[in-house]
Amino acid sequence: MSDLSGVGRGFVRAAMNAPFLERDEEKQLAVRWRDSQDQAALHQLTSAHMRLVISIAARFRNYGLPMSDLIQEGHVGLLEAAARFEPDREVRFSTYATWWIRASMQDYILRNWSIVRGGTSSAQKALFFNLRRLRAKLTRGGEERMDEEVYAEIAEAIGVSRKDVMNMDVRLSGYDSSLNAPVAEGESGTAERQDFLVDDSPLQDETVSEVIDAERRARWLRGALGCLNERELSILQARRLTDDQATLESLGDRLGISKERVRQIESRALEKLKKALIAESPEMAATA
Repeated sequence: MSDLSGVGRGFVRAAMNAPFLERDEEKQLAVRWRDSQDQAALHQLTSAHMRLVISIAARFRNYGLPMSDLIQEGHVGLLEAAARFEPDREVRFSTYATWWIRASMQDYILRNWSIVRGGTSSAQKALFFNLRRLRAKLTRGGEERMDEEVYAEIAEAIGVSRKDVMNMDVRLSGYDSSLNAPVAEGESGTAERQDFLVDDSPLQDETVSEVIDAERRARWLRGALGCLNERELSILQARRLTDDQATLESLGDRLGISKERVRQIESRALEKLKKALIAESPEMAATA
């Protein structure tokens, strides 16, 4: 009873003292609930199986959650079982309800055991609830074995990847840590974990906006460069559109003209490019 200290003694006593139902009586109550929505029949049927809820809740007591909450969730599963039970099938209600009660408790544990959410697939649930038992079984007797070997056997037994087993083992071995937990003391006071999590990178919307703007500017520039003749384009590319910019003198020697003439052609090309860009995108005139 010590494990049920958080549950009302009167409730537990009533559940344990509820009479067992014979198969025929159980079926009659289930039929009355299914066909007539008889609340009295539902109450009698579920009350007789609350000891089953308490028994299953006790199996999950090592997950650090209140027994009262587990029993409450189990009761939800019991009601779900009553709503879905087919009394015409030759199955005892307790057998059918056990699955729903356990599933309801397991879902509650997965939601509340840690602030870090894990997988909710059937394989992930099986891994969560069986990992410690299987690991203890495989390492029984003090035998020293590599973790990788144990992970591989557990992964094969449950039907998940070795990586899933390793990740779940880390989750079950660690503890949640508050971002407000103090980690250091300095002149300005005590620092918290969240103080060291600041990301100086641009926000996602800023990054996307910059990429879109850069693509738009590159498209405008490619279109505007079409207004230049071959020599203007060659000079502008060598002077403005490369990292290793050519000098006026070197371009003059290559083209067989003076460096002053190169400067004039470059200036004219820039003016033509400016006009073409403004014509294609009038909003650029404000920054021109």
